[in-house]
Amino acid sequence: MSSATASKQPDTRPRPVDPLNYPLAEPPAPGTVTAVAPGVFWLRMPLPFVLNHINLWLLEDGDGWTIVDCGFATDEARGCWEKIFAAHLNGKPVTRVMVTHFHPDHIGLANWLCQKFGVVPWLTKAEFLQSHLVLNRMGGIEPEYVRVLMERHGLDHERMKWIEAREHLYPIGVPSLPHAHHRMREGDVIRIGANDWRVVIGHGHSPEHASLYCESLNLFIAGDMLLPRISTNVSVWPSEPDADPVGDFLASLKRYAVLAAPAANTLVLPAHGLPFRGLHTRVDALHAHHRVRLENVTAACVSPQRAVDVLPVLFDREFNDHHLIFAMGEAIAHLNHLMHRGTLRRDLDGAGHYRFQRV
Repeated sequence: MSSATASKQPDTRPRPVDPLNYPLAEPPAPGTVTAVAPGVFWLRMPLPFVLNHINLWLLEDGDGWTIVDCGFATDEARGCWEKIFAAHLNGKPVTRVMVTHFHPDHIGLANWLCQKFGVVPWLTKAEFLQSHLVLNRMGGIEPEYVRVLMERHGLDHERMKWIEAREHLYPIGVPSLPHAHHRMREGDVIRIGANDWRVVIGHGHSPEHASLYCESLNLFIAGDMLLPRISTNVSVWPSEPDADPVGDFLASLKRYAVLAAPAANTLVLPAHGLPFRGLHTRVDALHAHHRVRLENVTAACVSPQRAVDVLPVLFDREFNDHHLIFAMGEAIAHLNHLMHRGTLRRDLDGAGHYRFQRV
């Protein structure tokens, strides 16, 4: 049988069974909403990336509406919002805009929405400050510091070009930011309409990510911290080169797992993918995912390894595009975690590169 003929044969290999339950199989079309619970509506906005969408949430709030997350600042996303304002607000204004974290698909249109409705955004202080640092390229966010970090961990000049040529997307997705905010803190209980929502802070993906849990509706607006089919990016950045975001992320997952006793019935509302039930199952799967990654990196570090050397250990593809910076950030994060655990030691070699080796 020729290879061409073989390629046309049906793939009869067993596919892994997804252990999660997806009660809402179809996402809402752009500019429309889908009810997920009394007074809680699901919106989906386009993104100009491979990950081409973000889920946003609209909550009835008495005589107004609360928006949770805002979308990336494109004319297409603004048009979707305008359709929703016209067709789904029932004549009531937006009285609150909440942002889970500083990434551009979440905060991008926050200032536009807040100016439109005359409100101040709700978010944690660390995310508010980080958004301003990134937009203004301050506090270790500058490209030259990214280059120094990546070079220290072994990225060569040829592949560095992908990072140096990377378009600075943040001011495109976040053309402006509010000058003030209403601060959210861990454990805050916010009354939205007829329900109380508790702020649950997570770390690792961003400095002070705010998720929202409603016990009465058994809903968890997870943002980027708990996604159904992809693992959340946890990276080291130049402003904190010795950070342990993997440890921070795993600790956050443990806290999510004890939000409520009937966690199996909790409907998780993620920023990407479909809403799902199976919170404990997903938390366990993410712990297992990182455990395997850490075991593989530990095994590779029987001899001294740089972050660039463990990219093939962590990922099953080459990164010859702007995603390389995130892959490197994750590689450094896993090595740092093992260093902080005492599994690896870090030394500086004669070329000025960090190398990690099993203790």
